[in-house]
Amino acid sequence: MSDKLNKVIFIIVLFISTTIYSQVRLPKLVSDGMVLQRNTHVKIWGWAGKDEKVYVHFKNSTYNTVADDEGDWSIELPKLKAGGPYDMQIDASDSITIHNIMIGDVWICSGQSNMEHTMGSFSWVYPDIIANSTNKYIREFNVPETYNFISPQKDFKGGSWEEANPENVLNWSAVAYFFGKYIYDKYKIPIGLINSSLGGSPIESWLSADALKEFPKDLHEADMFKDTTLIKKIIEADNARMNAWYTELWKKDLGSQEPQHKWYDPSLKTSDWDSMNVPGYWAQETKLGLINGVIWFRKKIDIPSSLIGKSGKLILGRIVDADSAYINGKFVGTTSYQYPRRRYDIPTGLLKEGENVVTVRIISNIGEGGFVPDKVYAIVADGDTLNLKGEWKYRLGTVMPPLEPQTFIRWKPEGLYNAMLAPLLNYKMKGVVWYQGESNADRPIEYRKLFPALIRDWRMHWDEGNFPFLFVQLPNFMEPKSQPSESDWALLRESQLDALNVPNTGMAVTIDIGEWNDIHPVDKKDVGKRLALAAEKIAYGDNLVYSGPIYKSMKVEGNKVVISFTHTGSGLMLKGKGKTSCFAIAGKDKHFIWAKVKIEDDKIVVWNNKISHPVAVRYAWADDPVGAKLYNKEGLPASPFRTDDWNALQ
Repeated sequence: MSDKLNKVIFIIVLFISTTIYSQVRLPKLVSDGMVLQRNTHVKIWGWAGKDEKVYVHFKNSTYNTVADDEGDWSIELPKLKAGGPYDMQIDASDSITIHNIMIGDVWICSGQSNMEHTMGSFSWVYPDIIANSTNKYIREFNVPETYNFISPQKDFKGGSWEEANPENVLNWSAVAYFFGKYIYDKYKIPIGLINSSLGGSPIESWLSADALKEFPKDLHEADMFKDTTLIKKIIEADNARMNAWYTELWKKDLGSQEPQHKWYDPSLKTSDWDSMNVPGYWAQETKLGLINGVIWFRKKIDIPSSLIGKSGKLILGRIVDADSAYINGKFVGTTSYQYPRRRYDIPTGLLKEGENVVTVRIISNIGEGGFVPDKVYAIVADGDTLNLKGEWKYRLGTVMPPLEPQTFIRWKPEGLYNAMLAPLLNYKMKGVVWYQGESNADRPIEYRKLFPALIRDWRMHWDEGNFPFLFVQLPNFMEPKSQPSESDWALLRESQLDALNVPNTGMAVTIDIGEWNDIHPVDKKDVGKRLALAAEKIAYGDNLVYSGPIYKSMKVEGNKVVISFTHTGSGLMLKGKGKTSCFAIAGKDKHFIWAKVKIEDDKIVVWNNKISHPVAVRYAWADDPVGAKLYNKEGLPASPFRTDDWNALQ
């Protein structure tokens, strides 16, 4: 090969490599359909070649800068008024045009599964709202779910802005959508929702390394997981253990062994099977006791001729842990873990007139297995509901030892901050909406420090001052207690209530819209509405009642305690019927008993004639405070509280 040809090849390679190196790039957030924050200096940033000149053309103005030695560049736009759509052109060695940009208010929506759960998860609850969701002024960016323990990341691996419409909103956070819709309906400005949430995540996974210095145990764990070899070993060991467990389960399951006689076969004889009332847990309802493994359930049901040829739904409430469902021997659906609601499509033609057989194969990994009580179990078709509750036949497929849970590495401290929050920090926004706490309910006292630390941490790194931080107090959950008792969920709610001492924060109380048997209640609309009310006051400065009553002080008068509140609105009221008010009272022995209550001059008077010298009162102090009925007349519930000292019972 001649020297001349070598030089030509070298020049071509150099040109190509230089072009690739210097190609201007933008973060995933800075893309088509984005919403930019109004009334502030907006930052546009990206990457280019070293010392490369970059020009940003927007709204008849041009801005320029030069990339630094690392190729990083940024330009700050002047304050922008709400409006759109607009296009933006970015020129360097090449050119990028960003289309359909709106200017309005941007909200970061974060937390765990109750923030993550999508509109599609509740499509059967909100069908009309979804059908009428088209609105080009409401948009969402879903942050990809991932983690990183090495360092804060500069960009996401994916993600795009979407406009609200019946197809897109199915994948949007339900709480975020309702919050954004209420804000848009009130102010008629474009709303950008950035959903950065992950189911099951504890609060420490959303803290930076700086913030974790206040929590040495969590910081040590974060440092441990910087070792990628350790992560690989844990994942491999978990996978091997779990695969071995399920392989053994399938091998031993009597109901799956004989291909011609599987236990979902509708012709199978079940006269020797035992019976159990559904819903319920077999540890409580049968002679099986507390075992794990595979249990098969079958039920015969008569289908009327009016439903023949119709499609429908098999609704199986919730099942612990995993299930596979069959109708007349045909597979109709499966779910691999306990939390989702089971709603399986029944194909047209599968139901037949007369006797039909529903079969459910349940895998229990650990703890009690079965059908969660107080849920719907039915076949629904053409507006008719055929109840499946009652007696079912069951048979043991196999017994297995409890399966040790996997190590959820993505939940470890710092990992989500680095991967799912840090790439947002250049993006100007209005405020944060936060729904989290369930995964920290076993450490409620620690949360009293962790939560304010997170708010401070995010505000410091965003460097936008004390931006509005709105959050959801945990809803009612778990089996109600008949007598006053201690509660980690109540303590966690108290830690959340205490966070209102942090400036520019607002809280949505939800103890009246949860579900005792479901950590993921379906009412996301009222959650969004109450968060929006807090935003109207905290973020937009409107003069309105945005919170339910909050405990202020107490005064003992004889054998009665008089409780004063803030946020009483146009007055206090005790909503609903029944004797239970969820107020409990105690003397010096700190033994709480239910109290009588009445309203006097917008104060609550609490007493029980068995206690002559009261010292403390509690309200709604329970996992599921049934009977909690203190509201203001604007219809907002009071936050749970206790008057006894925080440290007194620790």
